[in-house]
Amino acid sequence: MSEITILAFAFVAFIGIVTPGPTVLLALTNGSRYGIKRALAGMVGAVLSDFVLIGAVALGLGALLAASEFWFTVVKWLGAGYLAFLGVMLLRSKGTLNIAGKHDSADVTTTAIFLKSFLVAVTNPKGYLFFSAFLPQFIDLGLPQAPQYAALAVVFAAVDFAVMLGYAMLGSQAARFLKHAGAVWLERICGGALLALAGSLAVYRRAAN
Repeated sequence: MSEITILAFAFVAFIGIVTPGPTVLLALTNGSRYGIKRALAGMVGAVLSDFVLIGAVALGLGALLAASEFWFTVVKWLGAGYLAFLGVMLLRSKGTLNIAGKHDSADVTTTAIFLKSFLVAVTNPKGYLFFSAFLPQFIDLGLPQAPQYAALAVVFAAVDFAVMLGYAMLGSQAARFLKHAGAVWLERICGGALLALAGSLAVYRRAAN
């Protein structure tokens, strides 16, 4: 796999990741609520999910979801339900952002932050289908495929982490300048965005074979 292929993959991955999706929205809200250090747990969860998704695609799970209406539907509704749950929780929030440097961390563990981001990604069938269509474009079939998938997974995870860190820093800095009413509305906007993503996932259909 050439350096040009890696750079092209990283660029396309960046374009796809920087567009706000569930994990970057969680990075934004985690940075706002808990500060950068605690938000790192969510980023690690999302990065681990990248390796799980790419590994699953390399083993053929993406093809299974593309071929099986039943399993696609199961994963789809799990993902949509979890996103909707997170969206509702944010909509019901009372503005518990990191205002003036005060971290809302008393009743939320780093494990919970980690699992939230991890589960959002691994229960999204779009991720499996996306990687199934995206990754083979950068795989040289004349070379061993496992090392190539591993290299692409590392690159994608690195880009994903960098983008999420940027969103978390943005959220952390924005929270410092928000009054309570502004904190409430920022969380409601993020909650509404997650609900919209849940809705889009709920109506998402497999491509016809």
